Amino acid sequence: MTLYSRIKNSPMMFWSLEILIVVAVIWACTKISFLFAPIGTFFQVVFIPILLAGILYYLLSPVVRLLEKIKIRGKHISHTWSVTVVFLVLLAVLILGLVWLLPRLIQQVANMISNIPALASTTQDLVEKMANQPWLKNVDLSQYMNEVEKSASSYASSFLNKLTESIGTVISTITSFAVVAITVPVMLFYMLKDGHKFLPSIKKIIPTRHADQTIDLLSKMSKTISKYIGGQIIECLFVGTFTAIGYVLVGQGYALLLGVFAGICNIIPYVGPYIGILPALIVAFGDSTLQILYVVIVVLVVQQVDGNVVYPNIIGKTLKIHPLTIIVILLAAGNIAGLMGMILAIPLYAVVKVMVQYFYNIWQLQSESRKSEPEKPKEKA
Repeated sequence: MTLYSRIKNSPMMFWSLEILIVVAVIWACTKISFLFAPIGTFFQVVFIPILLAGILYYLLSPVVRLLEKIKIRGKHISHTWSVTVVFLVLLAVLILGLVWLLPRLIQQVANMISNIPALASTTQDLVEKMANQPWLKNVDLSQYMNEVEKSASSYASSFLNKLTESIGTVISTITSFAVVAITVPVMLFYMLKDGHKFLPSIKKIIPTRHADQTIDLLSKMSKTISKYIGGQIIECLFVGTFTAIGYVLVGQGYALLLGVFAGICNIIPYVGPYIGILPALIVAFGDSTLQILYVVIVVLVVQQVDGNVVYPNIIGKTLKIHPLTIIVILLAAGNIAGLMGMILAIPLYAVVKVMVQYFYNIWQLQSESRKSEPEKPKEKA
């Protein structure tokens, strides 16, 4: 028996060799990483516009299909007109948001940065009052609060200095933002206009015996992503809007900014609400103990309504992922790719899960069909 046959017939040797080859390839790639630097730069430039355009495509394509079903004078609205109407409405909403929302957010960010030393001082006074309580007399908190105040002041001053000194970085950021702002609408328009042609085009280049299965798998993956993105956007808008309204009602400072931050953080499942409440608690801590209680009540009410009404009805059990699995995925993705990894990990896992389930079902059907086939009679010698 040849060495190739022995390796092929031994699963353990085969997989050991496969793992060694993969490890060797990865090691070799790390030694020639400079060759991949231009490719990495290219993907970094292209990734964000494609990601944003893809999210907006999955969010708006159901609206386009809905408009196509509407009849005007006995005729359905054409696909091109549906895309044009949706695109113009989106641009109007974005322009309105930039005109009304962005200046207010910038103003609140500037006010918060300038008030960081005062906030730290107020927090120190509050902690000193608490330290005079009998149950905290033996604990020296002043030293820790002085360190916190110094750190906050130095952070605010260094942030402002970097912002004014790093003119090149600011110009680069503005340029990148301008490129994204120009390319994303163009990509989105053509995605909405020609997106329905993607699957038929893929079907033409796939072998006939696998074409239907591949298109079915891609359709399921697309539906999973669409439901997740649409549901998450609606959920984040709900959480951000009603958290900001709640903060306004309880007199919380920087209500709009903190509400927007809470809505954005809600993209991260389970962990997001805890991250979103932290800045609000810090601001409330510098005000009064009662204000901290108000903030907690607002967040609890919004999250309860979201968890029991909005999330089940909008996203439901589409992903069918156990909460413990989600937490493990978030921890791993956050350690590997930071915040972006935590945001993208769950939909990516859902897509991979759909693919694995699909291939497993196909394998199961093929196994059952082989078992159900009648055995051929043996020929007589």
